[in-house]
Amino acid sequence: MILLLPAAVFFTAFFLLPMARLALVGGSGTLGWSAYGALITNAGYFKALLSTLGLALVTTVLTLVISTIAGVFLQRHKFRGNATLVSMLTLPLAFPGVVIGFMVILLAGRQGLIGQISQALGADKLVFAYSMTGLLMGYVYFSIPRTILTVMAATEKLDARIEEAARSLGANSWQVVRDVIVPGLSPALISAGAICFATAMGAFGTAFTLATNINVLPMVIYTEFTMSANIAMASALSFMLGAITWLVLALARSAAGSGVAAAG
Repeated sequence: MILLLPAAVFFTAFFLLPMARLALVGGSGTLGWSAYGALITNAGYFKALLSTLGLALVTTVLTLVISTIAGVFLQRHKFRGNATLVSMLTLPLAFPGVVIGFMVILLAGRQGLIGQISQALGADKLVFAYSMTGLLMGYVYFSIPRTILTVMAATEKLDARIEEAARSLGANSWQVVRDVIVPGLSPALISAGAICFATAMGAFGTAFTLATNINVLPMVIYTEFTMSANIAMASALSFMLGAITWLVLALARSAAGSGVAAAG
């Protein structure tokens, strides 16, 4: 038991105590403890919650699809430049959210490359960096590196003999992917997807850089804290955002554990 003491101290100091303090401050405002229900009862907060959940969900789905296809291919097919390509795909891990937001502006902003190309082709200037589409682009770009590494590691552990057996029984390529590869990768995909979802729920730097027409919970919390000086509401919204994210991670961990058990 003594070996658990450092972990217990760390967990108490950096999780339990801050969350307890956050919860108390959230209930200390003019609305009292009903501030925690404002996320549902207040139309503005609820819209921001739905936008945040939708953005995180779409980011997760797109990231998993792209990362699964690319990760399986890169792990199964070794070619000249493979390592270089993998390193380039994982490069965004080194970028903070503000840098990624700036890159989205350079690509799809008012003076961005996409707008210049659309104008050169005779169409209207295409600008979407400052919308949810631009934020989605930034989140997917940021999420792919960690997900693709997880997929590659899980693909390496797949038993190729099972795929060969499926093909020998008449399964085509799509059936092998659907019935063998995806189930085999499912624990890794669930875990990676949960982390991707949690990151998209709470990411601030990219949203702050592109915040012209974006209404997501991290930006609402920032506005309540800095513009309105409503520390109690900012605390309540922060606690609820953390609770929702923690719940998703807990459910994903349970599902991934069940998947591992079933696969074994």
